[in-house]
Amino acid sequence: MEPVRIVGVPTDYGASRRGVDMGPSAIRYAGLAAELESLGHDVRDVGDLPAPRTEEAARADPGRSDAKYLDAISSVCGRLANEVAGAANVGETPLVLGGDHSLAIGTLAGASRGADLGVVWFDAHGDFNTPGTTPSGNVHGMSLAAALGRGEFETSPWARSDGLDGENVALVGVRDLDSEERRTLRESDVTVFTISEIDDRGITAVVDDALGVASSGTDGVHVSLDLDWLDPTEAPGVGTPVRGDVTYREAHAALERVADVDLRSLELVEVNPILDDHNRTAELAVELAASALGKRIL
Repeated sequence: MEPVRIVGVPTDYGASRRGVDMGPSAIRYAGLAAELESLGHDVRDVGDLPAPRTEEAARADPGRSDAKYLDAISSVCGRLANEVAGAANVGETPLVLGGDHSLAIGTLAGASRGADLGVVWFDAHGDFNTPGTTPSGNVHGMSLAAALGRGEFETSPWARSDGLDGENVALVGVRDLDSEERRTLRESDVTVFTISEIDDRGITAVVDDALGVASSGTDGVHVSLDLDWLDPTEAPGVGTPVRGDVTYREAHAALERVADVDLRSLELVEVNPILDDHNRTAELAVELAASALGKRIL
C-alpha cells in the first residue's frame, strides 16, 4: 500500500466559530495512525504546521471584513502546499488534518503542482463564494472558488491551483448554498450533486459519477471531506451543521468508492472538539479515512 504522510493544520482563521484549530489533535487522539497502520500503510506523521493563534494573527493584520485573516491564511497555505507537493513527489499520499476548510487552498495548490488534478468535494456547502459575494467574510466558504482562481483570486498565485480545472471538480451532497454562490456554481464548469440527487439515485451511483468527473484525463484525485457533510446526529462536532445530510452508512459507502481510484491526496476538515460529544466526530473522521484508504468489511 502507498505510504501516508499525515500533516496537521491547526487553524480556525477561516471559520466563524472557534475551536476547530484543535481538530488535528482530536483526530490523532482518535487513533488515526494506528488504524491506517493496521491496514498495512507505512504512516509518517510530520506533526502540525506552524500557525499563529487567531489572536496573534489579528494583532499582526487587522484584515478586511470581506476576507477575514486572508494574510494569515495565505501564509499557512503556502507552507501546506510545499508539504503536500513534497509528499506527492516522493510517492506518499498526503493526509491533511484540519483545521477549517480554508486550508484546502493550500492542499489543492500542492497536490496540483506539476500535475493535472481532479477533485471530489464532500461537503454540505459549496465553498464557492469570493470576497465579492460572501455574506460572512469567512474564507472557509471560499476555498474551492479560490483554488479555481475565481473573482479576485484570479490574480492570487498563492491561491490558484494551476493544474486544476472546473471540469474535473465534483461537489457531492450539497445542501446549503448562498444565493450568489448558487448562481456562480450554475455558471461554472463544476459538477454539483445535491443531497436530493443522492436521495433519488443513491450514494454509490452519485459518487461513481463524481469520481468519473474527477478522474477523467487527470493524474489523480484529491478528496476533501468536510465533516459537516454528515448529518449532525452523526457528526455533532462541526461549526456549520446542516440537518438532513448524509448518513453514517452512506458516508462509508462513498469513501469506500474513493479507494478504487488513484487518490493523490486526502483531507479531513472542520472537526471541532469544543462542539463534539466525547470525540465522536473525530472518531468518525478516522473511520472514513480508513475507508478511503482501503478498509473493507471482508
